[in-house]
Amino acid sequence: MQQPQHLREHYRHFQSITTRWHDNDLYGHVNNVTYYSYFDTAVNSYLIETGGLNIHHGEIVGFVVSSSCDYFASIAFPERIEVGLRVGNLGNSSVQYELAVFKEGEGQACAAGRFVHVFVDRASNRPTAIPQALRAALQTLQLP
Repeated sequence: MQQPQHLREHYRHFQSITTRWHDNDLYGHVNNVTYYSYFDTAVNSYLIETGGLNIHHGEIVGFVVSSSCDYFASIAFPERIEVGLRVGNLGNSSVQYELAVFKEGEGQACAAGRFVHVFVDRASNRPTAIPQALRAALQTLQLP
């Protein structure tokens, strides 16, 4: 079965990340679980910088409730990567992000994944509606 293409032009926002020495595993490439930290970094940087999410003192927090990743090509330290981000589905209290890891400047993804955030009230841990400023930031990541 042929893998779907994950091309740079299919993503709306990019977060640059430099791989770190300890990202490599014994096989000499970035370990699979590290890709999830890249995804978290890209999403949370965007939410903080663009959506105004206050991760330390805000009334809402985003909990990851589902995630997955497919791998197509290796990356290794020392490489600069760019994590592409788009929104696949935006609900009342949840959002599904679609992400892809690209070597700096390359058009074809080395890995592609998704994860779902459910936004909850910090005090009660119960789902809550996504605040308007955050929702507006997420809507800009949706493809037409």
